[in-house]
Amino acid sequence: MSAPLVRPRKNKVIAGVCAGLARRFGTTPTTMRVIFLVSCLLPGPQFLIYLALWVLLPSEDEYRKTAW
Repeated sequence: MSAPLVRPRKNKVIAGVCAGLARRFGTTPTTMRVIFLVSCLLPGPQFLIYLALWVLLPSEDEYRKTAW
């Protein structure tokens, strides 16, 4: 089973979105951050998606409170 998509308490730089995505997809947070930065060079709503994930993804603490 894969890891839940949550923002971790540790190993985060700004909001923990890249660290959460890295944990979910089985890569390192640094790799995910580089992918995000390179994708920002392309046209598209990458930064808006990051902001939306920051707001919508639960933090690790909130997830543990609601998880069974």
